[in-house]
Amino acid sequence: MTVGPPGTSGTTGPTGPLAGLLVADFSRILAGPYATMLMADLGAEVVKVESPGGDDTRTWQPPVRDGVATYYLGVNRNKRSVALDLRDPADLAAARELARRADVLVENFKPSGLARFGLDHATVSATNPGIVYASISGFGSGPGGAALPGYDLIVQAISGLMSLTGDPDGEPYRAGVAVFDVMAGLHATIGVLSALNRRHETGRGQLVEVNLLSSALSGLVNQTSAYVAGGVVPFRMGNSHPSLFPYEPLPCADGELIVTAGNDGQFRRLCEVLGAPELAEDRRFLRNEDRNTHREELRPLLVDRLRTRGKLEWFREIIAAGVPCGPINTVDQGVAFAEEVGLDPVVTAGEGAAALPSIRNPIRFSESEPSYRLPPPSVDEHGAEIRRWLAEPTGEERSA
Repeated sequence: MTVGPPGTSGTTGPTGPLAGLLVADFSRILAGPYATMLMADLGAEVVKVESPGGDDTRTWQPPVRDGVATYYLGVNRNKRSVALDLRDPADLAAARELARRADVLVENFKPSGLARFGLDHATVSATNPGIVYASISGFGSGPGGAALPGYDLIVQAISGLMSLTGDPDGEPYRAGVAVFDVMAGLHATIGVLSALNRRHETGRGQLVEVNLLSSALSGLVNQTSAYVAGGVVPFRMGNSHPSLFPYEPLPCADGELIVTAGNDGQFRRLCEVLGAPELAEDRRFLRNEDRNTHREELRPLLVDRLRTRGKLEWFREIIAAGVPCGPINTVDQGVAFAEEVGLDPVVTAGEGAAALPSIRNPIRFSESEPSYRLPPPSVDEHGAEIRRWLAEPTGEERSA
């Protein structure tokens, strides 16, 4: 079990399923920092290594809170920051020592970008054979992808996601969040935890590689499967589903309601709530395949009934009948709804004047809950203590 920087170990250290692990976070922007924040929430001791100018997302504003970009704040809690200029010999020595002591290293430099500093997997693992080294890139480390810039928006375009997003006759649209950065961060976390489990058996770490394009193609699930297994190239359908109907927003008296009758039984119950049970007996709408074929005939019949009342009134009644549905909310309404259903979505990271409202880690445990010990750090906030700690011999070296 690795001892972490001052203030992070011993009886006052973090608890959780990953307590005792030291993570050297050489990543920036979103995919890597999101992965390391999830690990930090679960008890890992994360040292965020920044350039002297800090993580790029510190300047991605507005919006801001107390002058700091909320983008940065959203993915960097529970970490300690040290600013290291890898071109400076003393700082590089500290970075190498951190890598030597770490259980996990996460980086998203360009492929082989850390090799010139002796911080690539081959060099680090030579002195730290137990290291789990996670490398996140845009298009992999192969000769065709290594030189390509790894931006989420570019991957949304190249992967095909944008060709699926938007109105059928309109322009392609990106998703409203950097969805493949988030997916790659999740995949990196899964890879790290899997490699750590393997290390229990072998005593050796390994290289874990994740790239945005592979995460995108995996995350497109039924759409990529339609092509590779069925030979079908999917196309934009707006908010419609290629295989289900109704499964889209439908207008009510005061706004739109997502209605998802995913099987014949749900459709029958929907028709009963709407006061139109005869629709479920119509030969055009008997089975899901029939409803798909005749969706343009069925949609106006459903809308005629939904327009008679407000979306929240319909929401309560349709849900009560066992048919999935939901109003289209703004983000603030989404957070409020999570509070209403008891998910307690907002937590406080840190204490005192520096405490920060933050979105809860989505994982729940019966015995070892995530914790929210530290607000996102300022640049080099913990630099002096981390440098002192790295200059000291480890416990093993003292006893040798």
